[in-house]
Amino acid sequence: MKTRAAVLREMGAQRPYKTSQPLKIEELELDAPGHGEILVRVRAAGLCHSDLSVIDGNRPRPLPMALGHEAAGEVMEVGDGVTDLEIGDHVVFSFVPSCGTCDYCLDGRAALCAPGAAANNEGTLLGGGMRLHQNEHTVNHHLGVSGFAEYAVTSRRSAVKVNKDLPFDIAAVFGCAVLTGVGAVVHTAGLRAGQSVLVVGLGGVGLSAVLGAVAGGARQIIAADIAQDKLDMAKSLGATHVVNSRDEDAVEQVKAISGGGVDIAAEFAGVGPALEFAFAATGKGGKTVTAGLPHPSTRMAVSPVQLVAEERSLLGSYLGGHVPALDIPEYVALYLAGRLPVDKLLTHRLKLEDINEGFDRLADGEAIRQVILFD
Repeated sequence: MKTRAAVLREMGAQRPYKTSQPLKIEELELDAPGHGEILVRVRAAGLCHSDLSVIDGNRPRPLPMALGHEAAGEVMEVGDGVTDLEIGDHVVFSFVPSCGTCDYCLDGRAALCAPGAAANNEGTLLGGGMRLHQNEHTVNHHLGVSGFAEYAVTSRRSAVKVNKDLPFDIAAVFGCAVLTGVGAVVHTAGLRAGQSVLVVGLGGVGLSAVLGAVAGGARQIIAADIAQDKLDMAKSLGATHVVNSRDEDAVEQVKAISGGGVDIAAEFAGVGPALEFAFAATGKGGKTVTAGLPHPSTRMAVSPVQLVAEERSLLGSYLGGHVPALDIPEYVALYLAGRLPVDKLLTHRLKLEDINEGFDRLADGEAIRQVILFD
């Protein structure tokens, strides 16, 4: 069948993207789902920094590639071997497919699935399949999803069934922003009720972390960013304090508010200085968590003596450390119960044709979560 998709053929385009048009809307041939795969009509897809990092070349991927990894849609066809999904089911995509049988999956660490990581790096679906073509040339899949498209074929292991009461535009953000942000604080850092939390970097993922800290019962939630509008939004979502991280005394402000340093500091800005700030603002016995993805050459100096003498932890969090098939439905239930209002993160709704302009807004920090809606 045919599908229109946003295809990247060259990384590192000059900004503004509205002019350079790194993503071209092209008609591709989409094969039928193979064994263990499903065909999904994509109904909504979110714009994320992980997509932007491929466009600007910070995260090289095999090209050409149909981008998009944070998406939701409706099952249209199931391949052989798929017995737990039916036509008409609603699904949210997970950007790391979990095979369910490797050592990491068996240990409950689906984000580290070895076959899933290999497939993502190679631009294939789980198991090596490639279902996108144009003029007999293969087009690579982005993180097993390629969600900036009208239709997508993915591994069953890349999709999580969700409640049909959940609107598609809101469902999409559960696959990345919500899972990553909430998970970094609640799951990776193990937030306990009554603890203090610092969230650094207030994009869609960081503000999801603020919502997660509220739902998890944090007594203090300090939000830090360089943009006043984002600090204001964090306040509206439940942050108890805000700090402009450009202030020379920003670390001292956090320590004064928290009484010596926070229990948990979570960084989502994806730049070295933001992580250094988060670590410096963490108190004794505290945990610093990063889910940001800076350029691979970025380095950070840490004193081992400080780690030991202060019993500090520095942790990475990918996919929120979650098992998506278990945790996405639970977070959806929290949303439907009014306890995780992630709908407030959506600032723009776009058409597929507006995608390059949307990535300009994302790169300029002028949007929280933008979602492409498909008819």
